[in-house]
Amino acid sequence: MPNAFAHVPYTVQGHFLLHFYAAVYRLLHYIHRLNHVGGETLEQHFKQYPFLARYFAEMRRYIPEAATWKSAVTWWTHEITAWETATTAHLPLRALTTEAGVDFQSRLALLMIGLVEEDSRFGTLFAHLQEPLGYRRPCVEVVGHILSENGWGGGDAVWSVCRPLLESSLVEITNQHAPRSEWVLRVPALLWDVMRGEVVPRPAPWCQYHPAETFPGVSELIFPEEFLAQLEQVPALVLAGKVQAIVLRGMQGSERLEVLGAIARALGRGVVEVHAASARAGEGGAGEARQEALLGPLCTMSHSLPMLTHDLGPGETAELAALPGYGGPVGVLMGLEGGLRGTVAEKALTVSLPLPQAAQRRRHWQHALASHAVTDLAEISDRFHLPGGYIRQAGALAIAQAALNRREIIDMGDIRQACRALNRQLLDTLAARLEVDGAWDRLVVSEATFAKLVELERRCRHREKLLEHLGPAFGSAHNRGVRALFTGASGTGKTLAAKLLAAQLGMDLYRVDLSAVVNKYIGETEKNLHRVLSRAEELDVILLLDEGDALLGNRTEVKSSNDRYANLETNYLLQRLESYQGVVVVTTNAGQNIDSAFQRRMDVVVHFVPPSLQERLAIWQLHLPLGHAVDSAYLEQVATCCTLTGGQIRNAALHATMLALDDGSGVITRWHLEEAVQSEYRKAGALCPLNDNGRMRDQHGGMEAFLDALSH
Repeated sequence: MPNAFAHVPYTVQGHFLLHFYAAVYRLLHYIHRLNHVGGETLEQHFKQYPFLARYFAEMRRYIPEAATWKSAVTWWTHEITAWETATTAHLPLRALTTEAGVDFQSRLALLMIGLVEEDSRFGTLFAHLQEPLGYRRPCVEVVGHILSENGWGGGDAVWSVCRPLLESSLVEITNQHAPRSEWVLRVPALLWDVMRGEVVPRPAPWCQYHPAETFPGVSELIFPEEFLAQLEQVPALVLAGKVQAIVLRGMQGSERLEVLGAIARALGRGVVEVHAASARAGEGGAGEARQEALLGPLCTMSHSLPMLTHDLGPGETAELAALPGYGGPVGVLMGLEGGLRGTVAEKALTVSLPLPQAAQRRRHWQHALASHAVTDLAEISDRFHLPGGYIRQAGALAIAQAALNRREIIDMGDIRQACRALNRQLLDTLAARLEVDGAWDRLVVSEATFAKLVELERRCRHREKLLEHLGPAFGSAHNRGVRALFTGASGTGKTLAAKLLAAQLGMDLYRVDLSAVVNKYIGETEKNLHRVLSRAEELDVILLLDEGDALLGNRTEVKSSNDRYANLETNYLLQRLESYQGVVVVTTNAGQNIDSAFQRRMDVVVHFVPPSLQERLAIWQLHLPLGHAVDSAYLEQVATCCTLTGGQIRNAALHATMLALDDGSGVITRWHLEEAVQSEYRKAGALCPLNDNGRMRDQHGGMEAFLDALSH
């Protein structure tokens, strides 16, 4: 016998329509039973609610004439089930049965609860049926009575119809504090839309839907061949039931979403993306709990893989429990920190995404820049050590930058400006960007210090290629990160050297004051460090950690809980810097206080010492304007007797220039320089070697020098 609904299109909308009419029929059957008991006729209800008569007339065209009210109930179930077997297409309502254990009876209960979502006139009818309560949505007791097999169900029978829907979060209660029989039920609008076949890219503010076809195949991903070979095995492990969760660890800018999407596509699923950073163990609020409750049925009905993104800090753990209303695999995107726990985490497969090498980065740039011509693509790929996701963003910004300058060819400058804009978007709230320009000739330091700085520059330039030429004893313990320690008194050129290093390498420089990162609350210091180190590492900028001794001082004997937690913070930074993949420069004014274990982990240690006589003279000459009127002999005398640091000389030159401008001439004279030097010594609380006449004080004049000092 042909199916009665063979003419209905085999689509999600067609399937929904059949269930909708079946639910309406069960409602009419219930009214018929009420009329039989109350002595009224169905026709009387049709007069009161004419829209019911139109629904009934439409259904009578398909229901066999010989069918009774009760036999037609079975007929609806049989015909809809037969219609389902004729198609292999994904049907949201059928998926509730095959994947979430919701039987046909409860499926009809779900449609019954949602009738008012489609036709507001059902709200008026339910209010009438539930008098004196007057609810416009059905309550548990009424839904149970309408769909009970025996016509009038007892308490357990009534509850059994709605329980699967509540346990799967397919419906929610609007009056939780009322008696259970009076609980008013509602289908969340998000789920109702999916049932109707309306899945939009942003179903709700807290999630995003990605259809399977938007992702590449596993073989199309830009990764090493051996890594792709491993990924191709994952779908089979999931289908065999050996893996329940796929955990991808990698940088935020890496292609974690694309990798998980490729796996989901191989499984025939889309992806529902949820940023679950606020749903950590012990922190989730009511909003997060509701989102988690809806995620399961949403993924079941949209045939999607739920993807939870966690940005966990050190010591943090996320709960990975089974999702109500969902029985498929779960995807988790994580950084390198944090852990998982829960029932689903027990069958999790963890995959760490490798960093792209130069050849892979070149392919990413080619994809990002599409058909646009670009110069120096090989150099761009070598210079910018960005993960694939950030390369795509930077590529779009570079195209816009070139268009802004009315150029069709993209060059290194466009890429650098694009990366700088990307850095500002993602890092400026965590660290302060320093302007970088100039060359090494702007820095006056000792030969030994300069040699170490040149060594550091070479180390940074070859940090990736170096890994390819190391001996076998290094193994996999070495990475492409470069860690440098600058020690020396304040004003000796440490920050300037970091700026010039960044300028030479064509990289951005961001500064973090470690003393400001330290937090009195347990664990907060590590979280602060994690955030800034992770973002700087992903964006491949030079990170300048000022006041390194604030955290990297010698670890102390544990005599109190404060000592123990301070040591934990130091240990975390030691471990994190050792695995750091970027360039980091740590500065300190007290190198003798730095923990020896930290110094051993440094690739380059540069000692900055106060400048010598010739170095001070060179610093003066660099900072005074070209048209100054200070004779060279006097300038040499100042450099000889005034043992200022480079930073102090810079401040004095600035002050002298300001005095010259205030005089109206704008030309620095000997008097301006004397005043500026005197001011710098007063600032330091020291006695200036120059007297009021600009001559050098007699450093060995005994009582005369003492009285001269008192007079000032």
